[in-house]
Amino acid sequence: MATHSKPIAWSIAGSDSGGGAGIQADLATFQDFAVHGCTVITAITAQNSFAVGYVAVTHRRALAAQINALDSDLPADAIKVGMLASEEVVEMVAKYLKEYQGFVVCDPVTRASSGDSLITGDATNALLDQLLPRVDLLTPNRNEAEAILGRQLRGLEDVEKAGKEIVKLGARSVLITGGHFDALNGERLDYWTDGDSGFWLHGRDVQTVNSHGSGCTLSSAVAAAVARGYDLKDALVLGKAYVTQGLRLSTQLGGGPGAVAHMGWPTHWWDLPTVSPTLRQTAMKPFPSCGGKLGLYPVVDSADWIERLLPLGITTIQLRVKDKSGEALRAEIERAVAISERYKARLFINDYWQEAIAAGAYGVHLGQEDLQTADINAIREAGLRLGVSTHSYFEIATAHSVKPSYIALGPIYATTSKVMPFDPQGLSQLQHWVELLGEQYTLTAIGGIDVRRAKDVLATGVGSAAMISAITQAEDVEATVAELMALHEAAQ
Repeated sequence: MATHSKPIAWSIAGSDSGGGAGIQADLATFQDFAVHGCTVITAITAQNSFAVGYVAVTHRRALAAQINALDSDLPADAIKVGMLASEEVVEMVAKYLKEYQGFVVCDPVTRASSGDSLITGDATNALLDQLLPRVDLLTPNRNEAEAILGRQLRGLEDVEKAGKEIVKLGARSVLITGGHFDALNGERLDYWTDGDSGFWLHGRDVQTVNSHGSGCTLSSAVAAAVARGYDLKDALVLGKAYVTQGLRLSTQLGGGPGAVAHMGWPTHWWDLPTVSPTLRQTAMKPFPSCGGKLGLYPVVDSADWIERLLPLGITTIQLRVKDKSGEALRAEIERAVAISERYKARLFINDYWQEAIAAGAYGVHLGQEDLQTADINAIREAGLRLGVSTHSYFEIATAHSVKPSYIALGPIYATTSKVMPFDPQGLSQLQHWVELLGEQYTLTAIGGIDVRRAKDVLATGVGSAAMISAITQAEDVEATVAELMALHEAAQ
């Protein structure tokens, strides 16, 4: 987490005179993530888009001077480690990192995109023995993972095992990137694991040769996101989206392949990866659309509330039952469905997807934990719509993987309706999410929204505000609903 007025990230890496990789790519990435970038230059390379012509490893004294200068005045919130050309450089960097308490991501650079070697064999051994135990995240591509393990990877089916083996060598977690593997269903897949749990990141397969610096850019994007206070899983999603965007917008500048473009914070849903706990072999079909914006979206705990609110003009509502089970639960859901059908409203049942299917509800709303246990295909095949709660970039990418009918974003403000493990996201974060998702998904904002805050929330373009206590605890429910509906109509 940042400890300064602006987050600070270091790049301990080599200089690429062609500007596409190394510290040049790292600084451009830090700038796009609104992070102040500092550099410890480990080597100077003479290279262009064709080849690396010369490598001058930084002298021990010069390396130590850079580290000491930064450590005394501009301490890092996160550090990205890249090219470490010699055993001496590895040893010096490892010595400093043993005392450093922040986040460290290492891109174990062994070769340039042109194929030229950037590290000695002794340095590779030193990296594994001395540096790896201090690395929070290692980001090897296929060739680098094979060099670390001393064996070839057969394909994507061998990646999960390889990730666990690399963690056993000392790294705290590893992301094996998929650019050097064959694409699967038009996607490029990365795999992350800490040895205990793991997941796949599925990103679009961008058809381009202009990929110079993609590994540097990914690792520095992760470091920048962590420096800004994002959780590692969120940082991985942001890093993947940023690189996909950079590949999509890349251009050729010299006579050889161009570099990944640096075009700012990712803002297009096309670049957003999806997340799956296991290797997904087939693409997910999207859920049916909700047919437009959700509008004012009350979340209530009984069919009585539904019967009270729908006559007021509400067209979307959620039943969140917490105090019933068995036959009483089924009866409550069936009554709610009957009422919603009478008013032609969109009724979503929270959590109880099997009962919702049996009762013929319009849709189901699932939280992240339920999303992992529910039979998503059964819900889709029954023709129901699906809404999914999200509270972070990682959870948004998880929801994106099932292509739901709508995505709920929150909590925007502090809420008393239930205990939340996430801090309030605020309007700025909501605006980022609307820009990222609004073209592709129906959205609703939730968490601490009331009449006083609704106008500002709707000004982001989210199109819908979901509310619980602002409606159910209002002194005048009918007047409150009328005012909220007017605010929604004015925001259209």
